[in-house]
Amino acid sequence: MLTFAWPWMFLLLPLPWLVWKLLPPAAPGAALRLPQRIELARVSSRIATSRARVAVAALAWLLLVCAAARPQQPAPPQALAHTGRALMLAVDTSGSMAIEDMRYGDQVVSRFAAVKAIAQRFIAQRAGDDVGLILFGTHAYLLTPMTFDIDAVAKQMSGAAIGLAGRETAIGDAIVLAVKHLAALPARARVLVLLTDGVNTAGNVAPQDAAKLAKAAGVRIYTIGVGSAGQSISVFGMQMQAPDNDLDVQALTQIADATGGRFFRAADVDQLADAYRTIDALEPLARGESMLRPNREWYPWPLALALLLGCSLLPWRGLRPRRTVRA
Repeated sequence: MLTFAWPWMFLLLPLPWLVWKLLPPAAPGAALRLPQRIELARVSSRIATSRARVAVAALAWLLLVCAAARPQQPAPPQALAHTGRALMLAVDTSGSMAIEDMRYGDQVVSRFAAVKAIAQRFIAQRAGDDVGLILFGTHAYLLTPMTFDIDAVAKQMSGAAIGLAGRETAIGDAIVLAVKHLAALPARARVLVLLTDGVNTAGNVAPQDAAKLAKAAGVRIYTIGVGSAGQSISVFGMQMQAPDNDLDVQALTQIADATGGRFFRAADVDQLADAYRTIDALEPLARGESMLRPNREWYPWPLALALLLGCSLLPWRGLRPRRTVRA
């Protein structure tokens, strides 16, 4: 059965007639006397041609409006496999994430660079999961809503930058924002993976209160503390001992335990990757299928026919080069 996605577009059908009625009429020209009957025959033929052009133009406009209304036809249903898991990533983008104390092979990189590299790899393995992305600093922002398009989430993660959400850390606000979007989903497992390297220094909600809200909504939180554990870091080219007291291990552990999750300490890239692998192994893979019924779009056909009719109305004879008569 053919339906129209935007049927209100048919209200535009009388638009050319209204324009013709509302525009002022053309100024009358001088009378032209034609003594020859053959000239009258030419005029009558031109009137008939003009009426035919009006009919073609009206048909082209009708087809154009039909295309704008988006005619659709339901396609056969398709099975969409998924794991039944909704997973939200909340990544800290505060200023301290720029500290270079994470080893990536033989190089020392910033905490945020390490998180981006491992997180993108983790997202790429989430085929079938409903994945979202939150960036938080002074404020928490939903960068990517829950979606099965993991490539889009990975691209958004690739484009994230330090300080994008502010220089401070609002852990509680990030949890509340994640719970808001996870609780509305009927998925069997709702998971939040929260990565931070500091303590809660901003926001309107305390992390412990946010954890209680997550527990009530059935959201399991895995917290990952990023940063060196008393290792040397590079600051303006000088090697210094990295303090570990900036990371609130106790609060992150309490958040994870209260919601049935787990706290991970990631002092280097290998430990960060191990944390992601452990989370992937702990979370259930409740595989299933949902039926997707896409719509088949038919608007290209009336649109193409309208363009062809419009091309037939062009003054093609005027484009021909005129012949000059030699005396």
